[in-house]
Amino acid sequence: MVMTEMCRCCGQVLGEYVFKAHIFDRLVSFFECDRCGYVQTEEPDWLDIAYASPINISDTGILARNFSNVSLVLATLTTMKSKKSQVVDYAGGYGFLVRLLRDFGVDAFWADLYSENLVARGFEYEGFGNPKLVTAFEAFEHFVSPAEELRNLLKISPNVLLTTTLVPKPTPKPQDWWYYGLEHGQHIGFFRVRTLHYLADKFNLHLLTDGKSYHFFSEKKYSYLTWNLFRKIARFAPKVLSYDLASKTFDDHLSFRK
Repeated sequence: MVMTEMCRCCGQVLGEYVFKAHIFDRLVSFFECDRCGYVQTEEPDWLDIAYASPINISDTGILARNFSNVSLVLATLTTMKSKKSQVVDYAGGYGFLVRLLRDFGVDAFWADLYSENLVARGFEYEGFGNPKLVTAFEAFEHFVSPAEELRNLLKISPNVLLTTTLVPKPTPKPQDWWYYGLEHGQHIGFFRVRTLHYLADKFNLHLLTDGKSYHFFSEKKYSYLTWNLFRKIARFAPKVLSYDLASKTFDDHLSFRK
């Protein structure tokens, strides 16, 4: 029997599944969109099981990734010439990134509908200020409706910085690509560069991408060479890009003592 689904990114009617794989006790069909390249699971009815804990047990790279993301944010703010602007970390998890960014002097705030804020308490974003950048790191592969989620992010800021690992072409089999995350069931949609270009065009945005994991949607057009240069500098010496920022660590401490 031929199964059909709608692409949850662009709305295209999808054809037959490309493969099936087990997620928990379910045999789940995966589909690929001919129009935008998005690869998705069938309608995910297992998310209540997958999110019994918001941070899955196999995510051993969570701390290393947050240190890396500090460099990415600093490089992007430097490219935008907006280092002293407000930043909101959407799907901020336990708050590690927000706390690290504030330690570097970035005016960062936390937002997450599903996770508890453990280490950035007191810096929850509640719609105030004028954020110049919103981040969504390792989040888009979790979203049921990525285009609608991007729309929501753009209500916070016209500039969106995200990370998600792009799916190779041809589409790998379940056993050949770790990023499907079948053991935890939280990853339900996977992007290609043309998927990102579809989203950029849909919302009249400019796109910078390294073609692998780092992707920046922006209201204004920025140079990829500049962004890439600052990413390289920040990767090895993040303090070089934060030289004119004052750490908020002790000031935050004092504000809570009061």
